[in-house]
Amino acid sequence: MPLVRKLSAFVALSAEEISVLESLRKRRRTFVAGRDLVHQGQSDQTAYILMSGWACSYKILADGQRQIIDFQIPGDFLALRSVLLHMSDHSVEPVTDIEVTEVLKSDLLEAFAQTPRLALAIFWAASRDEAMVVEHLVGIGRRDAAVRVAHFLLELGARLSLVGMGDKAGFACPLTQYFVADAIGLSAVHVNRVLRQLREKGLLTFRDGIVRFDDYDRLVEFAQFDAAYLDQIGPLLA
Repeated sequence: MPLVRKLSAFVALSAEEISVLESLRKRRRTFVAGRDLVHQGQSDQTAYILMSGWACSYKILADGQRQIIDFQIPGDFLALRSVLLHMSDHSVEPVTDIEVTEVLKSDLLEAFAQTPRLALAIFWAASRDEAMVVEHLVGIGRRDAAVRVAHFLLELGARLSLVGMGDKAGFACPLTQYFVADAIGLSAVHVNRVLRQLREKGLLTFRDGIVRFDDYDRLVEFAQFDAAYLDQIGPLLA
């Protein structure tokens, strides 16, 4: 279960805690790509755990422009804030066909009552998501286009490695250049130009749904990528 692998980066989960996490999987649902499962402004207090596929969280501006807040991969929560807030402050769209587990507020409260350390682990996951949003803000505000794209793809690779879906060689990536553009504040044409520059420098290649890190160490240096904010070095709680 990807969520178990992810939370294990923070807590050395016991058999009981893993069992409680598995019990959250009782309501499985599927959604097709492009059909929102959460709408900005809805008041339904339901979250989801992404089991397979990719999704994105986003906001639409008054003029119709879209800003992607982040992409979600297996093991991530979708719309977790919807459980705590009166209404969702963003929308969630599947990038690919996805399978999720529906999690109600009562499910989370029951899980936390049974195993309080799970509450800490999920708080860690939410804090890590916030740290990524902060890093994205820095990227959009201060990094030049080439560094921004490289940093973004390195972060995705690191996140995917945590759930066994990527490594320093690269990863499968279903994102179009339009998705990448809406996430990092560039046009799709600019993203295409930057990817060509990075390929010509021998740093990375993004083609046919595969990101390949051609020179991982040099790419990390180029992007000034420090993965410490992802907090994946090992469990803090034994």
